[in-house]
Amino acid sequence: MADIAKFIEEIKGMTVVELNELVKALEEEFGVSAAAPVAVAAAPAAGAAAPAEEEKTEFNVKLKDIGAKKIEVIKAVREFTSLGLAEAKALVESLGTIKEGVNKEEAEKIVARMKEAGATAVME
Repeated sequence: MADIAKFIEEIKGMTVVELNELVKALEEEFGVSAAAPVAVAAAPAAGAAAPAEEEKTEFNVKLKDIGAKKIEVIKAVREFTSLGLAEAKALVESLGTIKEGVNKEEAEKIVARMKEAGATAVME
């Protein structure tokens, strides 16, 4: 058990970017995905009306293009995350996801701020 506790302590000291790289390496090594499982709904019975699609309530905001003002975009990313300068820079350069699972209002606010900073971001 001492090895597991040591491993957990080491993980606690990692940056977000390092943790992301660790997860990707584990996914590749073991052929698994860290994505949350998605339940598959059964097809409706013949002749039954399909239920109305629910409105999406959670969004992920992802960078699509950083434009010419990279420093301004990094500053804007840091406004909405708890990332340090190096992590925010890495996220911007990799066109990563800024925030996950946010409500529509916050997602629109982030997209607008990124546009203001010269970047292109989308809500997914």
